[in-house]
Amino acid sequence: MKQIAIIDDDMAIGDMLQEVLSQEGYGVLRAYSGTEAIYLLERRKPDLVLLDLMLPGLSGEEVLPKIQGIPVIVLSAKGQVQDKVDLLLNGAADYLTKPFDVRELLARITVQLRKPKTAAGMLTWAELELHPDTFRVYVRGREVHLTKTEYGILRILLEHPGQVVTKSALLDQISRDTPDCVESSLKVHVSNLRKKLRQAGGRDYIETVWGIGFTLSE
Repeated sequence: MKQIAIIDDDMAIGDMLQEVLSQEGYGVLRAYSGTEAIYLLERRKPDLVLLDLMLPGLSGEEVLPKIQGIPVIVLSAKGQVQDKVDLLLNGAADYLTKPFDVRELLARITVQLRKPKTAAGMLTWAELELHPDTFRVYVRGREVHLTKTEYGILRILLEHPGQVVTKSALLDQISRDTPDCVESSLKVHVSNLRKKLRQAGGRDYIETVWGIGFTLSE
């Protein structure tokens, strides 16, 4: 059973979502504040998170960067285009403005959960496969040998499929594992990674979004 975490302090909305998701066969986890959400996600790993922005304690914007490897659909009354752009560029998989149609939400949840992961946590995109348990990467079944930094960059991109990962977000996340990657060397690391993947797969898998960051290409 797929597990979905609802992070929302509005009891009425949370109860409604829980009832709808339960009827659809999903397991439901609840958190009512940003602090409680962090505590929950440190102990449980749901398949998807529904995140409100106006939370007591830590805000949704503060919680979002702390959620790694899990698709997040933001549910918010903030409907400005710039709000949506900022959140999508900083890790949200999708954004739905309140009030929303439940049928649309269920469809968006289905789309996010359709992206496959194996029980071992393998990350996939097109012909790319990354195995966190063995630290191996394959393109069309062919193993590609990457440096620790290149592996870290690819892992972060695969954890945010279909999204633009900003340079600052990439540097912030990768610095935890590979402190040698700094802003001045990031371009070189990405270029080397792109070249290795191209040699193995015959095409480019990483697209540069000029002035913003990088994304995986279909």
